[in-house]
Amino acid sequence: MKHLRTLILSLALTAGLGGCSLIPAYERPASPVPAAFPLARASDTEADSATSANTAADIGWRDLFANPHLQQLVGLALDNNRDLRVAILNIEQSRAQFRIQDAARLPTLDASGIGSVSRSPADVSTTGQAGILRQYSSTLGFSAYELDLFGRVRSLNAQALQQFLASEEARRSTHISLVAEVANDYLTLAADQERLKLAQRTLQSQRDSYGLTKRKADLGIASDLDLRQAQTTVESARVDVARYTSQIAQDRNALALVVGATIPDALLPSGLEDALAALGNRGDVPASLPSTLMQRRPDVLQAEHQLEAANANIGAARAAFYPRISLTANAGTTSSALSGLFKGGSGSWTFEPQINLPIFDGGSNRANLDLARIDRDIYVAQYEKTIQTAFREVADGLAVRDTIQGQLEAQTALVEASAESYQLSEARFQRGVDSYLQLLDAQRSLYAAQQNLIGTQLTRVSNLVTLYKALGGGWSDVSKMAAAAQPAVTQP
Repeated sequence: MKHLRTLILSLALTAGLGGCSLIPAYERPASPVPAAFPLARASDTEADSATSANTAADIGWRDLFANPHLQQLVGLALDNNRDLRVAILNIEQSRAQFRIQDAARLPTLDASGIGSVSRSPADVSTTGQAGILRQYSSTLGFSAYELDLFGRVRSLNAQALQQFLASEEARRSTHISLVAEVANDYLTLAADQERLKLAQRTLQSQRDSYGLTKRKADLGIASDLDLRQAQTTVESARVDVARYTSQIAQDRNALALVVGATIPDALLPSGLEDALAALGNRGDVPASLPSTLMQRRPDVLQAEHQLEAANANIGAARAAFYPRISLTANAGTTSSALSGLFKGGSGSWTFEPQINLPIFDGGSNRANLDLARIDRDIYVAQYEKTIQTAFREVADGLAVRDTIQGQLEAQTALVEASAESYQLSEARFQRGVDSYLQLLDAQRSLYAAQQNLIGTQLTRVSNLVTLYKALGGGWSDVSKMAAAAQPAVTQP
């Protein structure tokens, strides 16, 4: 035991010598985007402060998506989506890899017991007589423990830690994207249902018009050209009904895939009104400035952790140019008889320090260092590209936000004008003033305007979801201020 204590004290002393780190000082790259979004509002600038709670990332998705059916669908997706499961498992994988690497900081102690019995024949024995040799030993020790004098092990630990943190941010990014994808799929399904209803109403109207034209043609009042033109509107409406019926089936399949489970019919939207109600009365989400955005977007944080991991790897590559000292030691007892294994005088120990000094490696260490630096530069470029992508997504969302209301008002006015034009054209046709071709053009214009209005309404609500995601929202269930106001729950 005395030898064992001496061994442990020596190990602690030598391990304490390792205090050098060759990791380059990390500096966050300068932001490659402007300080403000092109179409940022004054209210957005005022809201961007360290104490402001009115940013998109602070709005819980349950608060933004007020429809209980959509809330249930998002909850199902968070429980069942396979991409999110993989992201969570990637975290566990990175955590395990970090623990494996972190364990290299400490020696691995092993206890062993060995018994050996061998017989030597007379013709090879030094005494000329056959003999049996017995040896028993019990030891406690470690082998090839590296003294981290130049920080190689700690550099690898830092790299593994940053990779683990990056996997955490990747999970958050997947979570946010999943919430937004469920909402957008829900809205798209609702819009296509509305398009199908419009196509079905149009088909019924065109069938009635065709029947009336056919009776006129039978009486000789309408021409065959009028009859065939009326038939084209019927067939065109039939095509749209079939197309939107198929599209709705595909929308449901897409929603089921992202949710990861069978969706009850009761949770599906019944039309565009349900989709509009899904976002409650919230017509906008507050936009933060790029400085805040960089602290909220998990994909940006993930890219930075990966950059820091690559920076730490440079330290490990630098340490390869310096000597590596490893220790192997054990202490225990050895005896030729099993009964004397733990008697006095049977103590034994070994201590084998080893030093490896690189002299000539054909340029391998230099190449590894160059590779580590190139990897770092690659991650710098990827980090900057991630910021640029985030900036563009928000800028695009703001561009749509600031113009979509005008588009919606103009499209609504176009529908109203087209409806009046159709009514006037129909009255003129009934009086024989206009031809059926002019009435047909008015019908097509009204139908196209109505379909475009549905598309514009979808664009408006989808932009709200997309901007919410781009600003880093969707990670929290409820708003932070609302969560802080709730009383704490004491666990039993």
